[in-house]
Amino acid sequence: MTLTFNGRAFVALLAVTALLALIALYGAPYPFLRGFLGDVIAVGWAYLVYRTFIRAQVLPLAIAALLTGYAVEFCQYLAKQYGLQIQQPILRVVLGSVPDWWDVLAYTVGFVVVLLLAGANQRRQQAVSLQNARLRASLRARR
Repeated sequence: MTLTFNGRAFVALLAVTALLALIALYGAPYPFLRGFLGDVIAVGWAYLVYRTFIRAQVLPLAIAALLTGYAVEFCQYLAKQYGLQIQQPILRVVLGSVPDWWDVLAYTVGFVVVLLLAGANQRRQQAVSLQNARLRASLRARR
């Protein structure tokens, strides 16, 4: 693992951040969208944060994103047990305030989605590389 800056991941991070902001602002009438799907997407958001600044394989970054979600949920549980509450309303919306097993399931689903999307992206990149190699070989053969 090394520190880096991945511009493509950063652009995706900005897009997912905008999506999560829209869900937070307008998703209240849709509990599944705001509650479950928002948490699924949040794991992807955390993955993109890590991907933007850390050069590593997909699996360790995806696990870090999953553990981030689990840690947030565990902190919510501890806060509830000890009667603590986040006073800042925006932070309370972002981090949540009620521990829920459905959130844990959503984080796990988000982890699987990250792995599936990353795997599909790697296969696509390999196919493009193979196609480019064949094209270069074909051009060399014509000379």
